[in-house]
Amino acid sequence: MNALKHPPIRPEYELALAVPAGPVPHQQQSAAAFAPLANLAWLRKAGILLVLAAIWEAVARWYGNDLLLPTALQTGRALVDGLASGELVGYIGVSFATLTQGYLMGIAGAFLLTWLAVSNRLGRELIETLTSMFNPLPAIALLPLALLWFGLGKGSLIMVLMHSVLWPLTLNACAGFRAVPETLRMAGRNYGLGGLRLVLQILIPAALPAILSGLKIGWAFAWRTLIAAELVFGTTSGQGGLGWFIFQSRNELFTDKVFAGLAAVIIIGLAVEHVVFQTLERVTVRRWGMER
Repeated sequence: MNALKHPPIRPEYELALAVPAGPVPHQQQSAAAFAPLANLAWLRKAGILLVLAAIWEAVARWYGNDLLLPTALQTGRALVDGLASGELVGYIGVSFATLTQGYLMGIAGAFLLTWLAVSNRLGRELIETLTSMFNPLPAIALLPLALLWFGLGKGSLIMVLMHSVLWPLTLNACAGFRAVPETLRMAGRNYGLGGLRLVLQILIPAALPAILSGLKIGWAFAWRTLIAAELVFGTTSGQGGLGWFIFQSRNELFTDKVFAGLAAVIIIGLAVEHVVFQTLERVTVRRWGMER
C-alpha cells in the first residue's frame, strides 16, 4: 500500500547524439541560407519568365526579321511606350469595362441556374441538358447571331461574354453543391439552419473550391473570348478595345505593337490570376484547410 502511494523514482539518464556535435557542414549552411528563397513562389515564376524572355530574344536575333518576329526588348519598349503615352491604357480600359459587365452578368445567370438545379430534380435535369448542349459551343461562334440581334454595339460583346462564363461556372457550381456531404447538411439543420441561412453558412462554404474553380475558368474563357471578338468585331460605339489595338497594329505592320498587345493580354491574365483569385483562395479555402 505504501509502495502505491510512493512509486519508485526512475534514475535519469542521457542519450548520446546520433550525430556528433560540431560545426555545421558548408552544404547545410548553404541550404539554410537559401531556404527563405525556396519559399518565394513569385521569385521562381519571375525566373521562369526571364528565361522565356531570354530564349525569345535569342531566337528573334537569330531569325533577324523584325517584321515577322521582333525581339523581346523591342516588344518591351513598345509596351512601355504604349503605357506611357496612354494609348494602350485606353484600349485596356475599354476592354475591361465590357468584360466586367459581361462577367458579372454571367455570374448572376450561373447562380440563378445553379439554384434551379439544386432546388428539385426537374431543374437539375434541365440544367444538365442545357449545360451539355451549350458548354461545348464556342462563344465566338455566337458573335454573328449576336450582331443580328443587338447590332454593332456593346450588347453583342456582352452576350458572347455571358455565354462564355455562364455554362462552365454553372457546371462547376452544381458539381460543388452536389458534392457537399450529407453530414454537413444534417449538422446545419441540427443547429437550426434552414433555407437561405443553410445555403450561405453551410452549402456555399463547402462548395467554394468548385465555385472558385468555375470563376477562374469563366474568367479565362471571357478574357480570351473578348479579345477574339474585338479582333473580329472591331470597335464598340467608336471605342476600340485591346483586341482592336492588336488588329489595327497588324494592319499598319507595327509587329512590335502586335506583340506588345499580346504581352498585355498575358500580363493582365497573370495579374488577375495571382492578385484576385489566389488572394480569394488564400483567405478562404486554404485558410479553412480545404485545399493545400
